[in-house]
Amino acid sequence: MPFLTAAVLAAFVGYAGAWYFELVEGNFALLLFLATIVTGLYWLAERLWFLPRRRAAAAVLEQNAAERNAGLTARGIVADDPKLADAKQRVLQQPWWLDWTAGLFPVILAVFVLRSFLFEPFKIPSGSMIPTLLVGDLILVNKFTYGLRLPVLNTRLTEGTPPQRGDVMVFRYPPKPTLDYIKRVVGVPGDEVAYLNKKLTINGQPVPVSRLADYFDRDAMRYFRHFEERFGERRHRLLNDDERPAFIPGAEDFPFKQNCRYSVEGVVCKVPEGHYFMMGDNRDNSLDSRYWGFVPDKNIVGRAFLIWMNFGDFGRVGKFE
Repeated sequence: MPFLTAAVLAAFVGYAGAWYFELVEGNFALLLFLATIVTGLYWLAERLWFLPRRRAAAAVLEQNAAERNAGLTARGIVADDPKLADAKQRVLQQPWWLDWTAGLFPVILAVFVLRSFLFEPFKIPSGSMIPTLLVGDLILVNKFTYGLRLPVLNTRLTEGTPPQRGDVMVFRYPPKPTLDYIKRVVGVPGDEVAYLNKKLTINGQPVPVSRLADYFDRDAMRYFRHFEERFGERRHRLLNDDERPAFIPGAEDFPFKQNCRYSVEGVVCKVPEGHYFMMGDNRDNSLDSRYWGFVPDKNIVGRAFLIWMNFGDFGRVGKFE
C-alpha cells in the first residue's frame, strides 16, 4: 500500500505540475472530484480495516505486557514498563500514506461540497468587466441560485431561479468549455437584443442610460466615456471607447448565428430558448456574445455577487451590481 499510495500521490502532483507549466489543459473540478473519491476510499479502508487492525495489535501488546507483569509480580518483582505507552502509541499511529490520504479526506470533502454546491472563488483575469470588476479582483460565485448542478458534468439537479437581465454570470466559454468566462446577462430566452451605434435595445425598447463623469483606467492610462445603465431597478456602470468602431469585426461561426444580423452599426440577435446573450461592461473591450454567440443553459456556472479580496485595493471588498 505505501508504494501504491506514493504512485497515486505522484500522479496528482505530476498532473498539477503539468497544468501549472501549461503542458496540459487542467480541469480543477475533475481533479477535486477524483481527490475526493480516492481519499474517501482510503478513509473507508482506514475506518473499516486498518484502524481496527492497529487497535487489535495494541490490545495484544497490552495483554502481553499485563501477562508478563503478572508473572513478575507473582515472583515478587515490582513490574513497571514505562515504554508500554510509547509502544502502544507507535502501534496506533497512522502511517504516512494514510495520513496523506484518509487524513485529508474531511478537508477535501468540505472543499468539494462548498465549491460544487455553494460558493466558488474566481480571479478576474482581464478588463472586460471594467468598471464593475477590475483585474485582480477575487470574487465569489453563488452556485445554487440558478439551480444545483452535478460537479464535472454540470447537469442540472434543481431548477433554481433563471438568470435575469443585469446578472453578472460565470459560465463555460462556449467555443472552449474548459475555460470559465464572466460577463453580464443582457438578453434572456426570447429577447431580441440590438446593439447598434453603441446603444443597447431590448425587444425594441432602449435600455436607459445616464452619462457619468469620464472614467480613468489606470492600466490603460486614459479616460473612457462612462455611463450608468439600468435594467428595471437594477443599475450598473459601463464604459465606451470612442476610438473603437460600432461594427463587430471577426464574428465567429456559432450555433444559431442565423438569429443574428450584422451591419456597420452593430448587431441584432434573437436569443433562442435555453440560451443567454452576454456582454462585458467594458463594451468596446469585451469578447462576448456579439463575437462568439449565445451561452446555453448547460454552460452556466453561477452568479457572481461579491468581491472578497483585492490585494492591490482592499477598499474594493464588498458586493457589486
